[in-house]
Amino acid sequence: MADPKMNWAAIDNDPRFQELHRKKSGFLWTLMVVSMIYYFMLPIMAAYFPELFKIKVWGPMNVGLLFALSEFVVAGAIAVIYAQRANQEFDPMAQDIIERAHTLKG
Repeated sequence: MADPKMNWAAIDNDPRFQELHRKKSGFLWTLMVVSMIYYFMLPIMAAYFPELFKIKVWGPMNVGLLFALSEFVVAGAIAVIYAQRANQEFDPMAQDIIERAHTLKG
């Protein structure tokens, strides 16, 4: 539950919080753009390079189906990349901001 005595305006104005927000936003936007490009490559390539997607790889499996399934792998990789970055950089920054806010309240 939120601490009613916490000075949220001071936290919002803290340069360290603004740096955390800037770094996290930039990183998330980068991940989103990469994932959107990869996601839209499937319908674009299927439309413009249908012969490539028809190439059989193994049994009924073709390049198009493998590419579609690879989107799950990419989504998982993005989640792992974000979790690692959050654990190593964003969470320690947030913890430092929280500890400083608790010393400044009241």
